[in-house]
Amino acid sequence: MKLSECNVGFAITGSFCTFDKIKSQIKILKDKCADITPVFSYNTLNLDTRFIKASDFINEIRNICGKEGMSTIQQAEAVGPNRLFDALVIAPCTGNTMAKLANGITDTPVLMAAKAHLRNNRPLIISISTNDALGINLQNIGKLMIMKNIFFVPFGQDDFIKKPNSMIADITKIPETIEAALKFTQLQPILI
Repeated sequence: MKLSECNVGFAITGSFCTFDKIKSQIKILKDKCADITPVFSYNTLNLDTRFIKASDFINEIRNICGKEGMSTIQQAEAVGPNRLFDALVIAPCTGNTMAKLANGITDTPVLMAAKAHLRNNRPLIISISTNDALGINLQNIGKLMIMKNIFFVPFGQDDFIKKPNSMIADITKIPETIEAALKFTQLQPILI
C-alpha cells in the first residue's frame, strides 16, 4: 500500500515541548496521505503549558487535518470494529503512554485507539519523547519492541549531558517509518 492511499491516525500525547515540530510533521504527512485523523490524549486536550495553549494547538491540528478527530475513549473505540486506519502513529509518545501501552492499560483516547487498532493486526508506529527512556521506561520500550505490529520511529539521546536518560525520535522519519511499517518492516537503524 502506498502512503498516498493510506488513512492514518495521528495520536498526540503530552510531550508539549515537541508540539511545534509535531505540527510541522502533520502538515507534511497531510500532503502525502489520503487522510489523517487526529486522536488527542486528555492532557493534550486540556493542559495549557509554557509552550502552547491547549485550545490553540487542538484547533491548529484540526484545521490541518480538516476534521475534529477523536477526543474521547468512546470515539476511539470505533477504530477497531470499523477498521478506520491503515496505520496509527503515536507522536509524541510519552513515557507515561508507553508504560500504559506496554502493560495493557487503556484509560485515554490514544490508548484506546492503539488497542483497537492493534486488534486488526495493523501497524502502530511509536515516536518516543521521554525523559526516562534509559531509566524506568527502558523496560517498557523493550516490551513494545518485541510486540507484534509495533514499530518505532528511529530515536536516540537528545541531550546526554543534561538529561542522560532522555530519548527522542527523529520525527522527520515518521513518513518513512509508516511506509516501512505498512510492509511490516522496522525502519533501520532504529537507534540513532
